[in-house]
Amino acid sequence: MTQHDPAAPDTAVGPGTPAGPGTPADLGTPAGRYRMLRLIRGFEELALGLVRSKEITGGIHPYIGQEAVAVGVCAALRPQDRITSTHRGHGHVLAKGAAPDRLLAELLGRTGGLNRGRGGSMHAADFSLGILGANGMVGAGGAIAVGAAWAARQAGEDRVAVAFFGDGALNQGVLLESFNLAAMWRLPVLFVCENNGYATTLPAATAVAGSATGRAAAFGIPAAEVDGMDTEAVRAAAAEAVERAAGGGGPGFLECRTYRFEGHHTMERLMRLRYRTPEEVADWRTLDPLPRAAALLPPGLAGRLDTSVAHQLDAAREFALGSEHPSPEGALDHLYADGLRPRAGASA
Repeated sequence: MTQHDPAAPDTAVGPGTPAGPGTPADLGTPAGRYRMLRLIRGFEELALGLVRSKEITGGIHPYIGQEAVAVGVCAALRPQDRITSTHRGHGHVLAKGAAPDRLLAELLGRTGGLNRGRGGSMHAADFSLGILGANGMVGAGGAIAVGAAWAARQAGEDRVAVAFFGDGALNQGVLLESFNLAAMWRLPVLFVCENNGYATTLPAATAVAGSATGRAAAFGIPAAEVDGMDTEAVRAAAAEAVERAAGGGGPGFLECRTYRFEGHHTMERLMRLRYRTPEEVADWRTLDPLPRAAALLPPGLAGRLDTSVAHQLDAAREFALGSEHPSPEGALDHLYADGLRPRAGASA
């Protein structure tokens, strides 16, 4: 993936710079999909190290283990399609084509970040790539995706919107309202539930009545359950749903059964929570999506791709750590579309 010129200025807080290679078009082959899986895994491991060294403050929600969902879904998308992400969103953002150097700089709060360091881990966006933003509010991305799909229809644009969310969002009213509007208006939306079994520490089995697919089916939305640890299975299911939505068939719903190998948040290590057994984690690790994807490649290719990704991430780390910290004088910039508007009589 082409690294970006650190001196290149951003023209807006929202959009970043197109990522070049690594955009959805590069996910059209098993090798391209494996490379993206490895990029996401390596990026998250790099970010975890920067959290431990306190370069990244506040921590992150690691995506390790769930990479097949982001890569499989984004492999089915077209460049003009849009996504909304979650607090655990680095994988989605990278798979949709964002540059890892600028995403890493964003996590570090540096001016070279996708959003000049103002979005951070949970609000990274790149409008130029159709990444409408990660979101710290559980389930909120569903409503944003529905709005984006409706706006595209009003403008006569051929776009599908994808909303990623976790099993913890299934009981959120805003998501159910999103299902209703998408179904009533037959909007081109794909709802992707990444069911990793836990809403923070709460097992989904003890919190969700019925089933995830049953939620969607109640609104007349075609729903399917897929192995979320299998990139190719996710891609096939997503491609069918995207094609249907783009052709006017209305929304779709995928429940991707997956698992996060790390804790809900990096703070979890300090809190020493014990809600999963080592045996459970070990069992899921046998389904790691990376070896499964590597098995589809010619001998030796996975190793060469691993080396390529390692070099790319080394460059991303150098870029991100070398990017400037924002100036305190600009703390109030970009609060309003037309600049800062202090209240009448307020002191300067």
